Amino acid sequence: MPRSEPSLRDLREHRVPDWFHDAKLGIFIHWGIFSIPAWAPRLGAVPDLVRDHFDELCVVTPYAEWYWNALRAAGTPTARHHAETYGARTPYESFREPFERMLEHWDPGPWAEAFAAAGARYVVLVTKHHDGHLLWPSAHPNPRKPHWQSKRDVVGDLAGAVRARGMRFGVYYSGGLDWTFTTKPIRSPAEMIASTPRDPAYAALVDAHYRELISRVRPSILWNDIGYPGGAALARLLADYYEAIPEGVVNDRFHPATLLTRLAGFAPVAALVNHVARRMMLRPNHVFAPPKPPHWDFRTPEYAKYPDVRREKWEATRGIGNSFGYCRNEGESELLGADELVRGFADIVSKNGNLLLNVGPTGEGVIPEAQLSRLRALGAWLRVSGEAIYGTRPWRRASATTGEGTELRYTRSKDAVYAILLGAPATARVTIPELGEAAGAKVALLGHGELRAASEGSRLVVEWPPALAAAPAYAVRVADARHRVAG
Repeated sequence: MPRSEPSLRDLREHRVPDWFHDAKLGIFIHWGIFSIPAWAPRLGAVPDLVRDHFDELCVVTPYAEWYWNALRAAGTPTARHHAETYGARTPYESFREPFERMLEHWDPGPWAEAFAAAGARYVVLVTKHHDGHLLWPSAHPNPRKPHWQSKRDVVGDLAGAVRARGMRFGVYYSGGLDWTFTTKPIRSPAEMIASTPRDPAYAALVDAHYRELISRVRPSILWNDIGYPGGAALARLLADYYEAIPEGVVNDRFHPATLLTRLAGFAPVAALVNHVARRMMLRPNHVFAPPKPPHWDFRTPEYAKYPDVRREKWEATRGIGNSFGYCRNEGESELLGADELVRGFADIVSKNGNLLLNVGPTGEGVIPEAQLSRLRALGAWLRVSGEAIYGTRPWRRASATTGEGTELRYTRSKDAVYAILLGAPATARVTIPELGEAAGAKVALLGHGELRAASEGSRLVVEWPPALAAAPAYAVRVADARHRVAG
């Protein structure tokens, strides 16, 4: 008897599993042929480009993994750099050979060790980016470029190393863009929306690749990007994924291409789409997140955070710098500071989010020290204060300020509330709002021990220990045997 076809609405019965709520920290890896040239212009972060270069955003982006697209557009900074460095007639495809040679000696073990030491609970690898090159030897080669895939099974080898160290493994796949099927450069966001290949062979290839990845590595996460080819059996794919991996999760970028998305490629429509999108993205406090597709398990704002607690599960995705792929043109001033990273992470968790923090290894298979130092700092803080992060849920509010002026974020577990101070108090007494109701509760500073505390109305006043070691944030645990503060 044939199976009934699922609808995307049927998939909404799937619930986000506890492991994903509990994990909090994932590592994203953008690594591929683009890691050989490893270059993008330094014209500012994406918000700056939205303001100043919106109609050319996709060819002046700081994302080094977009190198091939920018190279295709005459006169761009990338095209000039490429001509000066490699020669104008040197094709992007020439970077495949040195990347393949490097893979013969690449060892995934040190990467997995670094991610585990950083406190990550899952890892998501870019298995195919927009250049279409696969990081595994697929049984379904690209009909436009039959050898456009790695001989080594990078996906399987990294999955094994990650799982051997107790982390889950997920796969990123560019379903909406593939520059081997389209040759025209994408300049504006409207053109990007319209650029999903319409070739039925592409839809079949995407479906075959996803099914192959699910079978080969049984990923805990399917992380799609940009969109999904029209006419593909997306509901059946996701239903089969959940059947194979009931505790799997999918992100919010499985947008099936439609006639409306195709129309965005026509100049008058593109101009309107770009105008509306730019105005929206320049609004104060705008959160750059993709539109909601028919089905998702978690939202993925990019280089952005929500201002308050969200009911829906979400995952902030960002690089340590302005690029996801390694960019040799990126300096220290573009990188996120260690203290800022920790404090931003605490903010995300307090609002029901995870952090998917990207690393961009070099074309030699090495994670740069500037990135590793941030991972080490995050891991060091989590070894002390991880109890206030892992397995927690949002409290009744996300943020407040101590009576003395230090910002803090709240999280909760089954038997405690945590107040995470985003900096060192300058006074010997710290007044924490809204925890005064926990009279008689045990109060402790994680990594230090119990603190003397007393209630003053709705506030909890604690005596701060002197001469504490410097840290980007400090987590105060307030446990109440009567569970009055945990709800």
